[in-house]
Amino acid sequence: MSRAQTTARVQVIHSSGVLRSALVALLECERFQVTSASGFSRASSGTTGAPGTPGAPATVTVVDGSCPVGAAHLERRSLQGSAKEPTHATPALAAARPGLGLAGAGAERAGIGLAGASRGRAALVVLAGAEHPGVLRLAYAAGAIGLVDRDGPANHLATAIRLAAGGGRYVDDGLAMSLLRAMDMPLSPREVRVLSRAAQGDSVAEIARGLCLSHGTVRNYIASATRKVGARNRVDAIRISRAAGWV
Repeated sequence: MSRAQTTARVQVIHSSGVLRSALVALLECERFQVTSASGFSRASSGTTGAPGTPGAPATVTVVDGSCPVGAAHLERRSLQGSAKEPTHATPALAAARPGLGLAGAGAERAGIGLAGASRGRAALVVLAGAEHPGVLRLAYAAGAIGLVDRDGPANHLATAIRLAAGGGRYVDDGLAMSLLRAMDMPLSPREVRVLSRAAQGDSVAEIARGLCLSHGTVRNYIASATRKVGARNRVDAIRISRAAGWV
């Protein structure tokens, strides 16, 4: 049995208890060994497979990049340097068979070249929407090797997990063009996170505390993002970035 065919140990990260439980139930039906967490500390919510395996580290982490905890997890991984690995991407977008996404070498031919998982860490699969290229950019920076349309068919997630567990890559067809748009986005992942928190009404002090930054650094990120999007001020930068789906 190949590595891609073995039963993966999957950790689901989501801030919503209902959606987290639904994802766990879905993946258990696919015979994965599943745990889940609402934050960075793992809390088991169910396992399948052989006895004695619940405590084993996950081989694949599934994160919903649209929820606050998911975005924070992606940012933490991006700061650990996953995106520094070479991708050898080409600029052309190749056609993909509907429903199968762009996997393995196909993803590189499509010019998406998702970074491989760092050694010693679980492979990263991210749920995202085509309308939010900012999430896709953050997922890319975090070293995701699987991008699944959160509004797509449920079986795509299982396919992405199996490919990721075997070292392969997966990008849903519906996300390919949005990912390419995300690569042209002027904001860095950190600027996206700071501006996203500002858009939620957080003060400079709250953003600094939440992201472990100084107040001056937060102001610099906001000023940089405002300048990059051609805005007049922070409010205008948030408006422009929201319209573009970056935050």
